[in-house]
Amino acid sequence: MPDSRVSGMAKRRPGRPVRPPVRPAGRPAPRTPPRAAEPTAPPTGPFRLGAVEGATPAKWIRIWGERMPHTALELVPLPAGSGHDALVRGDVDAALVRLPIDREGLHLIALYDEVPVVVMSAGSDLTAADELVASDLHGEVLIVPADDVLGFTTPGTLTPVFRPPETTEDAVATVATGVGVLVVPMSLARRHHRKDVTYRPLRGGPTSTIALAWAVDHPTELVDTFVGIVRGRTANSSR
Repeated sequence: MPDSRVSGMAKRRPGRPVRPPVRPAGRPAPRTPPRAAEPTAPPTGPFRLGAVEGATPAKWIRIWGERMPHTALELVPLPAGSGHDALVRGDVDAALVRLPIDREGLHLIALYDEVPVVVMSAGSDLTAADELVASDLHGEVLIVPADDVLGFTTPGTLTPVFRPPETTEDAVATVATGVGVLVVPMSLARRHHRKDVTYRPLRGGPTSTIALAWAVDHPTELVDTFVGIVRGRTANSSR
């Protein structure tokens, strides 16, 4: 009588390899679940943002704080005309600069144009107008500080008999005494506002442009993040 333990089982021929069971057609093989990606640490900071006087980065700094809460942003004031050197040396990671600027070795994104204004004493006859043109300044002493950013000139204005002020702030203080006028971007007029001075837009006057700049040789993830914020990318946007 055959052994019941082997009843119904196929006899295996000696020396033949055992074949794995054949999977029915159309049924996919089970997949091994992918391993979870290791969490990446946020980039180390701080992110150093240079800014020339009059630039207004508050909106972008606020978004940075919301999007990069664990990476500090340091705002570094830049003297007029120093943006290029600060970026190339690596003193700052990116900077809000005022054009024109030496573009060698830099990436640049123009952001906005500044409105030119005439700064005058609060008691000046020029305050009677809501807006001025260059011809309105004929006969006025035109003060041009050493850190001037517009290079404005017009026929009919007078050259001061005193030494040019070193800074725009000093020039505003001189204008407050009733001596002369000053032509600057509106952002600088607001920055150095005093009760004894006021300003009016200068129609047809020279404009200046604020731009974001960063060095070609110093690309970092933090720079790319800030550029994305300035360009309006959302937190989930691809780069």
